[in-house]
Amino acid sequence: MTSSRPDTDDYLGLFLRDVPLMDTRAPVEFEKGAMPGAVNRPLMNDEERARVGTCYKEHGQAAAIALGHELVSGRVKKQRIEAWLQFARRHPEGYLYCFRGGMRSAICQQWMREAGVDYPRITGGYKAMRSYLLEQLERLSAEQSLVILAGHTGAAKTVVLNERDNAIDLEGLANHRGSAFGNRVAGQPSQIDFENHLAVALLKQHHRHPGGVVLLEDESRLIGRRSLPRALREAMDRAPVVVLEVPLEDRVSHSFNNYILDKLNEWQSVCESSEGFDRFAEDLRDSLRRVRRRLGGERYQELSAVLDDALAHHERTGDPSRHRDWIRPLLNDYYDPMYEYQISHKKNRVIFSGSNEEVRQYLDHLH
Repeated sequence: MTSSRPDTDDYLGLFLRDVPLMDTRAPVEFEKGAMPGAVNRPLMNDEERARVGTCYKEHGQAAAIALGHELVSGRVKKQRIEAWLQFARRHPEGYLYCFRGGMRSAICQQWMREAGVDYPRITGGYKAMRSYLLEQLERLSAEQSLVILAGHTGAAKTVVLNERDNAIDLEGLANHRGSAFGNRVAGQPSQIDFENHLAVALLKQHHRHPGGVVLLEDESRLIGRRSLPRALREAMDRAPVVVLEVPLEDRVSHSFNNYILDKLNEWQSVCESSEGFDRFAEDLRDSLRRVRRRLGGERYQELSAVLDDALAHHERTGDPSRHRDWIRPLLNDYYDPMYEYQISHKKNRVIFSGSNEEVRQYLDHLH
């Protein structure tokens, strides 16, 4: 396989087209943050990178390069080249990158070329792409027309969002449902990954609907442990608000589906059935403990007892229905008063309120 494609610095094109990317940095660098859709195929593993870095500090660049070639040689070198070649075969339209688009990606490119594959790299590497995304995130947060979808906890706002092609699901990007009970089994992306994916989502919306409105769910500063960028948070605080009004029992049912049925399925998909239930039960107890201070000690103890009873009945009989008995008062006593307080500070920005159907019809004509 050969290629005559040149190296590129067309970052916008890469992100809009979801071009496959091969990240040649060490795993520890990749885990801190990478480009959306990138796959880690490192030149050096974490230990090798650390040794080369120490050598560079103590003996200079030439010694560090020599050590790097010594560490990545023979069978190790052959295995890594084969991993790069496999990526290139699967993704002939892709590119490779390292941190600055410098020595590491040049070495990978050279070794691939010696194996018969001319594969292009990204000029400026990860650092330049990251800077580009941060600039676009700042610019689009300020320039993009936003509308915020608000509503009580359990109103299924995310369902409405995901029906629309002009919406960005912030909770989906953060892999968190946004409440104290919202953690997902797979955990959250790094803050850098969250920001990178958010920037790409804004770019795609801007180019898909130039001059149009982007719909976002009403969120606090934090979604789980991921923080909304300040520029976007400030723009959301100025944006008009559409309020989704949903009856309490419908919200109880939606919360039951999300936090009981779906969450148990998530845990049991990664653990044995009995262990999965134990992890699910502890997850719920941990989540309730997180709101203990706001509930107050007495109310917390009452709801904790109802939760424990529901878990025992659920495990013994397979019937999860008793969980509704603690979800309902939790919405009433904790989430609803908090929402009412928050929405009271946004009333001057509310442009529409209505039922599920009414809000959907309104959003259909919002441009």
